[in-house]
Amino acid sequence: MLNPVVTINIFQKQANPQIYSTSQVIFEEGQSGEYMFGIIEGEINILINGKVVETITTGDVFGTGVLVGIKNRTYTAIAKTECKLVSLDERRFLFAVQETPMFALHVIKNYSERLSRLQRMV
Repeated sequence: MLNPVVTINIFQKQANPQIYSTSQVIFEEGQSGEYMFGIIEGEINILINGKVVETITTGDVFGTGVLVGIKNRTYTAIAKTECKLVSLDERRFLFAVQETPMFALHVIKNYSERLSRLQRMV
């Protein structure tokens, strides 16, 4: 699997990283979405029903469900610290996968692990 350094290098090749302030909402549960996100710097809290269920950090990805057919966000993502994020739509995700095929496996593994953890909590 990719380590965070390789993942961050993939993200840094993307244009226009976005800065989010501490406590800024990135997206909310139930919203529609077109982008997954990669964390270049900082920490993100993942909330379900207003409760923090996970904190993710530099090198992690989130919001990937919208790229695999899930229409609405299944959780809320809020910046725990100031964050630098890259958003990838389907086209940019596919380009990143072409450049580094192992990136797809990293994203799938991350998505399935998060889903398993969240299912155990319910």
